[in-house]
Amino acid sequence: MLHRHVLRALLLLAGHLATAQTLPILSQNPTSLHWHRLSTPHFRVIYPTGFDSTAQRTANRLESLYEPASASLQKQPRRISVLLQNQTTNSNGFVTLFPRRSEFFAVAPQDPALLGTFDWLDLLAVHEYRHVVQNDKALQGYGRVLYTFLGNTGLGLPLFTVPDWFAEGDAVSNETLLSTSGRGRIPNFDLGMRANLLASLDSRKKRFDYQKAVSGSYRDNVPNHYVLGYFLTTYLKRTYGPDVWSRVLNRNYRRFPWPFAFSASIKDETKLRTEDLYQKTMDDITETWKKEQAGLTITPAATFPVDAEKQASKRPVFTNYQHPQFLTDSTVLSVKSGLGDTPRLVILDKQRQEKKVFVQGFPNDPDMLSASSTKACWIEFGYDPRWGQRIYSNIRILDLETGKLTRLTHRARYTVAALSPDNSRLVVVENTDRYTIRLLVLDAKTGKIQNAIPNPDNEFYLHPRWKDNQTIVAVALKNGQKTIQRIDSKSGSRTDLLPRANENISHPQPWGNYVLYNSPRSGIDNIYAVDTRSSQVFQVTSRPLAAYHAAVSPSGSRLAFEDFSATGYRIDDMPLDPANWKPVTEPVKEQAVRYFGPLVKLEPGAAQGRLALKDSVSSTAAYAPARFRRIANALNIYSWGPVFSSTGQALAVGLSSQDLLSTTQISVGYNYNQAERAGNAFALLSYQGLYPIIDVSFQRGSRSTSLYIDRVAPADSFRTDRWQYNQLTAGFRLPFQMTNSKYSQNLSLSAYYNYLHVTGYDLPYRYITEVGSAGSLNALTYGFSYSRLLRQSKRDVAPRWGQTLSANYRTTPFGGQLTGEQWGVQANLFLPGLAKHHSLRLRAGYQEQARGTYQFSSIVFFPRGQLYVSDDRIRSGSVDYRLPIADTHWSLGRWLYVQRIKAGGFYDATNGQSLIELRDTNGRLRGYDTQRHTFQTTGLDVSFVFNTLRLRTPFEAGFRTIYNVTTGQWLVQPLVLDIGF
Repeated sequence: MLHRHVLRALLLLAGHLATAQTLPILSQNPTSLHWHRLSTPHFRVIYPTGFDSTAQRTANRLESLYEPASASLQKQPRRISVLLQNQTTNSNGFVTLFPRRSEFFAVAPQDPALLGTFDWLDLLAVHEYRHVVQNDKALQGYGRVLYTFLGNTGLGLPLFTVPDWFAEGDAVSNETLLSTSGRGRIPNFDLGMRANLLASLDSRKKRFDYQKAVSGSYRDNVPNHYVLGYFLTTYLKRTYGPDVWSRVLNRNYRRFPWPFAFSASIKDETKLRTEDLYQKTMDDITETWKKEQAGLTITPAATFPVDAEKQASKRPVFTNYQHPQFLTDSTVLSVKSGLGDTPRLVILDKQRQEKKVFVQGFPNDPDMLSASSTKACWIEFGYDPRWGQRIYSNIRILDLETGKLTRLTHRARYTVAALSPDNSRLVVVENTDRYTIRLLVLDAKTGKIQNAIPNPDNEFYLHPRWKDNQTIVAVALKNGQKTIQRIDSKSGSRTDLLPRANENISHPQPWGNYVLYNSPRSGIDNIYAVDTRSSQVFQVTSRPLAAYHAAVSPSGSRLAFEDFSATGYRIDDMPLDPANWKPVTEPVKEQAVRYFGPLVKLEPGAAQGRLALKDSVSSTAAYAPARFRRIANALNIYSWGPVFSSTGQALAVGLSSQDLLSTTQISVGYNYNQAERAGNAFALLSYQGLYPIIDVSFQRGSRSTSLYIDRVAPADSFRTDRWQYNQLTAGFRLPFQMTNSKYSQNLSLSAYYNYLHVTGYDLPYRYITEVGSAGSLNALTYGFSYSRLLRQSKRDVAPRWGQTLSANYRTTPFGGQLTGEQWGVQANLFLPGLAKHHSLRLRAGYQEQARGTYQFSSIVFFPRGQLYVSDDRIRSGSVDYRLPIADTHWSLGRWLYVQRIKAGGFYDATNGQSLIELRDTNGRLRGYDTQRHTFQTTGLDVSFVFNTLRLRTPFEAGFRTIYNVTTGQWLVQPLVLDIGF
């Protein structure tokens, strides 16, 4: 949940300061939303109208966690602003330095593997605040010096030396030790790591090395940096004391920031390099999990056959089949996803090959699917066209017989939905923008609310299901304890079916007199059942790694569930017979097989943190609210000083400002270009708080021009002149987000006025693309762009379906010496290639430029490897074919890790024509002739996706070989395609 991305931020900042053009589009809230602020000794909590009580509670929580959450790193950070976002339904949070702030997205997730038994904002407080502590820990040694001269950008370098697995792993450890929940207590959190390590005990399967564990794979499931970091940080604390990371960071920030400085700091403190730490940690947890497996008695189950990518090979591509729902006794509906597949509904059959039913859009996955024999429903994100912070969660219903999709809701905040047995109604959980929970019954045909079930205690409901057409069962969470409730949808009466306990239960499924559900009470997530008559609990499954999402066949004779292995989730089934279930007699208790072990007692601040997170002892201090106005707080400088551009050819000295609500960006400074030995002062303003984004920029500086003054090429005719310019650009952008399916759709409109005034130009001629001695240019530019691109899986090299279209018009309508007019359109069509992850792109463009005294730069693309030649009319076309060559895991020591090799072939062609004046020797016009230019190039791209210096951020680079068909020349160019952001 930490958005550090220091490298990305540094590159973006350098680009803005060096080019001084436009500033990036950020995510805003609607203009109509008003904001308020609570000021505490260590925090400024900024929140929207109507969020007062939640803001007060969050402010008190943060203050109570200020000391315990920072104790083990021995650093109490500076005051920071925390924004409570209530317009989104995307459950997340982050800390950033650009500008320095934290944001909490105030909508609790349905995913029990993330939420556990936490209150959502409590989890964000204890996790995200730890990142604030980590960042301020860098304010020592050279980090403090850099901060003094560069602002928050200066902290980027010391933080860049620390791998992000430490940041997230340490924060997960913090949320675990300072509470009675946290991901360190949730078996699903380490499920992938557990599966991989236990599979590596087989001599045919090799354990991932450190490079792969950090960098990832296009074929295997590599647990993310949260999981890796949690175990690495916990092992070191268990072995060398809970304050060991404070000592390591002190060493790291006081040594020269050379590559692998962090590893050297660990070695100085513990005699272990990061590679050694990784191996020892993996050995330790493998032994722990191996012992756990030895005591298991496995319940047998049969697996539904699947068509996963490379399923028959020794290394199948990681693919999941989840959330089974029986259609008949022998077929189940499931969600398929993975490294090579975006989410889609498939039917699995014991006797037939899997069948694709429907490709979903962008699900807000509640870790649940609801379906009957004829219909299926799920939740997908919905996007406000303009306001990026406003994200909805809407219901989609698919008729499995006709294939018709119904978009039942459009601007809703429903995070989970379940169909009634007769398909007439839905039960949904609504997360309101006031941080309250509503359990609603909807009409399944119209989406209208039929009944709102009372929830006076604001309990959080997870995974509701219908027992019959009137009775609902759901997991209820309140004050760190869960139960399963039986709810009458008409009267609203509720009955707890289990004693409330700190037990991370989920996925209730009623069946007769029982309710099946998930529980981690044995240390492994398995399926349990409670007898609703006697309250007796039974263990139904005992699987090696996990069993989730119980589903009962129509006849009631079979139980389907998700089983997990290193190659992904699969759907298993087994007979459903209570006589085979194991009664559970012991009450819920903390499991011994949790890796943090003794740290719960040894961690500084842990006991104080757990006390602070209990509602019964939390502080009740009320802080005085005040209005927080956008304009009054528009200036918020966060970085200053010199920044080198990403090309290394420019140095900018300036200030960067962005307000906390991301509506106003300002950048001012001076930029020096080494190539031209000239500089310019610049100022940029982008106000994004209105529906149109308003941009204004100004530059004042000098440039140089070199040309042959007598239009021939002896050395003595070549002259260079330096001249001065003032440039003003003002205009607006209208970006629209239009995604509502598996296609990502975006539309943008723009209009800009550009005034460029030149003085001191003394050459007798000028290039037609420059102002020169003409004095000034007044121009208008209009832009339109639209894209509709199929969502890609990680293994796709490019969209397999999609279209883009752009159009631009430039003109000089205000007269003057310089006149010009140009318009052009360009389009791309993406099509599937010959194999699954291949892509074919067809590209075409057309441009017209009127003959005047000024020429604009090209709008359409030109053949690769061919210099641009301006013509009155240009037609261009291109064919590209891209494909993956190999998924590799090549390591070159600590320096390089190659994940993938890709290739592409292309053919480009351009035809241009211009009307040329024919004059006699006296200069008199005798007529016109048509001049034509035809250029063709073809070539091959080869690129490598790689990680360097053991950074998790991937890069893509390679080479391009071009054959110019027109000239017969060969050209080889370096190719940089992606820096991983």
